[in-house]
Amino acid sequence: MPEMEAGRTAYFEGNYVPTEDAQVSILTHAFNYGTGLFEGIRGYYNSEEDSVLIFRLREHIDRMVRNFSILKMDIPESSEELERVCVELVKRSGFREDVYIRPICYKNDRILAPKLTGVGSKFCCYVIKLGDYVDVSGLDVGVVSWRRLSDNAIPSRAKTTGSYVNSALASDEAAQAGFDEAIVLREDGSVAEGSAMNLFMVMDDTLITPPPSSDILVGITRATVMELAREEFGLDVVERAVSRTELYVCDELFFCGTGAQIAPVRSVDRRLIGSGGTGPITKKLQDFYFEVVQGRVEKYRHWCTPSGQSH
Repeated sequence: MPEMEAGRTAYFEGNYVPTEDAQVSILTHAFNYGTGLFEGIRGYYNSEEDSVLIFRLREHIDRMVRNFSILKMDIPESSEELERVCVELVKRSGFREDVYIRPICYKNDRILAPKLTGVGSKFCCYVIKLGDYVDVSGLDVGVVSWRRLSDNAIPSRAKTTGSYVNSALASDEAAQAGFDEAIVLREDGSVAEGSAMNLFMVMDDTLITPPPSSDILVGITRATVMELAREEFGLDVVERAVSRTELYVCDELFFCGTGAQIAPVRSVDRRLIGSGGTGPITKKLQDFYFEVVQGRVEKYRHWCTPSGQSH
């Protein structure tokens, strides 16, 4: 992937600073032990409004703040202040294209001990340009040998920095085997998700996805897809355990996530899904989703927070 092009300004431990000055010490607890918690938030540039529309900002910040309790984090900024920081950084970036916002809360004390209690936390955030993270026209994926972390080990519901070693191992194995992406199973052999995205399959016009109890990230895009499928297309949506071989025989399959957006899967383990193209239900959801995130559907306009622009 190309090197990230970041905005001019970052938010770092209470101040807006030049991005190159937002640096942590090698002694920082989060650097040594992976004790960070982050979100990934997309902003879509709307040329008619000359504004980047930040998609479901409130829901992302709410999820992050709720998950503070898992890592025993406490920062001075309120949820509303964190939202304002994200908007302000997009505005200061001057980007007139799609962006990605990365808020991070991390254990910042310089303590040599893998613990949580009594270790202080700080907040930082940056913005980068970001187009398509994966190919939204179709992916060839493989089930990998690495297993998704258990909720009783390192909970996948929290986007902790340390847990993404699991995602890196999975995606790297898939790439080495010649696949575009990975599908990761749980320890019991049932399907969890992609390396860093949720998964839906279509079977007999029903949308099926693993439940939150299947060691998945409870995704914001996942919730969006479920609501749009029910409200706009009258689809039945079922959350249940999914077996590996169901992936081989389903009618359609797709990933979703802030990075992945809605990305159709062409094949799994070199077995074609359906005709090997984008299925009709996936296509309808994908097209409508991109209309929604661009702010063009009034019913869902409240999901899009305009940043305005700094001229």
